[in-house]
Amino acid sequence: MNKIVVFILMGLVFSPFAMAQQGPPPGDGNSHYGWADVMRVDPIYRTVRVEQPQQQCYDQPIEREQRSGSTAGTILGAVVGGVLGNTIGGGDGRRAATIVGAVAGGAIGNRASSNTRTYEGTQTQCRNVNTVSDQRRIVGYNVEYRYHGDIYVSRLDYDPGDRLRIQVSVTPVD
Repeated sequence: MNKIVVFILMGLVFSPFAMAQQGPPPGDGNSHYGWADVMRVDPIYRTVRVEQPQQQCYDQPIEREQRSGSTAGTILGAVVGGVLGNTIGGGDGRRAATIVGAVAGGAIGNRASSNTRTYEGTQTQCRNVNTVSDQRRIVGYNVEYRYHGDIYVSRLDYDPGDRLRIQVSVTPVD
C-alpha cells in the first residue's frame, strides 16, 4: 500500500497541472517563480533628434512662346521673290537672282505669316530637403509592484500590464 501512495503523490507532483501551478523548475533549488501585482508603471522618455527627408514643392511662374508659321505664306513669298528676282536679273545672273529672290521671299513670307503667342502659367518645381525634429520616445518603464506585501521597483523594457511574473530567489546571509 505504501507503494501506491508514493505513486499517487509522484503523479500529482509531476502532472502538467502541478507544473503549471509551480512554474518551471528552479535551476539551483533556491529560487522559484511567482506573480506580483503591478501598482504603477511610469514610462521613461528620451528626446531623440530625427532627420527626415521631405520634398518641398512650389509653383514658379513661366512664359512660353508658341510660334505658328503658315506654309502658304512661305510658298507665296518664295514665288513672289522668285518672280522679282527673275525680272531684275539678266543673262546668267537671272537664274541666280531668281534663286536668291525665292529664298529671300520665302523667309519674308514665313515671317509675315507667323503668329507668336505668349502663354503665362506656372510650373511646379520640387526639391528634396532634410528636416530635423526632436521627438520624445519611450526607452523603458519604471515599474512598481507588490509581492507578498512588500513593494519593489524595477526598470523594464516593456509595460507589464496588471501582473508581473517574477523570480524569487533566496540566498543565506553570512
